[in-house]
Amino acid sequence: MSDLQRDGVIFRKATEDDVPALVALYDGAARWMQRHGIDQWKPGQKSEDHFLLRMKEGEVWLADTGGAAPVGGWELWWDDEPAWGPQPPVAGYIHRLMTDRATAPPGLGRAMLTHAEHRITRTGRPLSRLDCVSTNPRLRTYYESAGYTVTGEQPLKDGGTGSRYAVTLLEKRLVS
Repeated sequence: MSDLQRDGVIFRKATEDDVPALVALYDGAARWMQRHGIDQWKPGQKSEDHFLLRMKEGEVWLADTGGAAPVGGWELWWDDEPAWGPQPPVAGYIHRLMTDRATAPPGLGRAMLTHAEHRITRTGRPLSRLDCVSTNPRLRTYYESAGYTVTGEQPLKDGGTGSRYAVTLLEKRLVS
């Protein structure tokens, strides 16, 4: 798929060369969460190997404004058994929506979310799904304001970090 542009931001699939920038985006977002009292991501929790695996098993996207580093990124998965259990292939699963708070233009998070939804629609899947840590009501409200509906809770998600945690499951029906 070719690069896409919206409001001066180019959305493109990440390559192996982008992996250090993805780790930096993640760590920067994790530090921002810590500074704001949000107990969710931890710096160093997602390595280069994590993003390489996500590229192999799904898609990883970047948002770029032409600066020295990407200003945002996200992962798009085609299944998510740890949160949703076995499911028919009717949804795309958005993970790790992250922005560089110092350089991202206003509204970038919503633009990335919309781009991910369009990508899901282009595959013929009618649903976009995501989850957020149940202890982060601010993030839940953000997703609900973007048209997502809570469909349930997964009290013991194993996110691959060695500990289990509760997540809220959200879903949005996409218009093709």
